[in-house]
Amino acid sequence: MSPALAAILADAILALHVGVVAFVVLGALAILVGGPLGWRWVRGFAFRATHLALMLVIALQAWMGRLCPLTIWEQALRNRAGQDTYGESFIQHWLSRLIFFEAPWWAFVLAYTAFAAGVLACWWRWPPIRRRARQNRAS
Repeated sequence: MSPALAAILADAILALHVGVVAFVVLGALAILVGGPLGWRWVRGFAFRATHLALMLVIALQAWMGRLCPLTIWEQALRNRAGQDTYGESFIQHWLSRLIFFEAPWWAFVLAYTAFAAGVLACWWRWPPIRRRARQNRAS
């Protein structure tokens, strides 16, 4: 793989990583706002199951002291491209600043665990509705 291709793939993985973070954070906000307002889409089972599973995996990785696989792949590609990790391209520079923070590891474990607990609480407070259940209620 050429260094130029590795750099492009690293930027693509970083953009995907930002998308995952946005899905988790904005999805939680949508549930918190949309649940009380009766937005039906925030109670969709596929959306909620994906959101919860992703948050639980993130929290579990933190508890195990492991980095996200997307971070590992991106850094490996940056090394392959001859770049310093998190310091080369425009996309990399700004997206990294958006999602990566300097803090002790325990702070991330605490934050991810609290966020996962909040997502679980939303699951209980505004439970997802399976499509069949919606159709049966309409009958």
